[in-house]
Amino acid sequence: MTYAIVYSSKTGNTRLLAETLRDTLPAGDCLYFGTPSDEALHAERIYVGFWTDKGTCDADTAAFLSRVTTQEVFLFGTAGFGGAPAYFDKILAAARQNLPDGVTLCGSYMCQGKMPAAVRARYETMEDSPRRQMMLDNFDAALSHPDAADLSQLRDAVLNR
Repeated sequence: MTYAIVYSSKTGNTRLLAETLRDTLPAGDCLYFGTPSDEALHAERIYVGFWTDKGTCDADTAAFLSRVTTQEVFLFGTAGFGGAPAYFDKILAAARQNLPDGVTLCGSYMCQGKMPAAVRARYETMEDSPRRQMMLDNFDAALSHPDAADLSQLRDAVLNR
């Protein structure tokens, strides 16, 4: 089965997931690897990766997803906040809303991803509160992600569907 890997990555987290997929899947079946492009629409299956923006996929990915027709789609992505599978499921559900009716979703995977230092600096300027501390703690916990366990879980999600 031919496939394409399409990804949008603001900080490099989702690019790392895309590269892991490229290293995991059969190289000879890959028709396209890169940022959203109609070139990817020639594949039978498209692995579509995104960074989370306001609880869903970024705008470039949303626009690409809306152009998918008969291909199978596997969604993958990263989010700065992590740890709760329900939160990841909510993001994936929002991203799926960009797919036209009739497109088959053959799997999905999300993990936490590190955020730019400017985000922590913004949190530090917030009024001292439990919410501020939670955001700082989450930022610090995200610094190591995606980690080896995240990448292994992605490989499992793709190979064992």
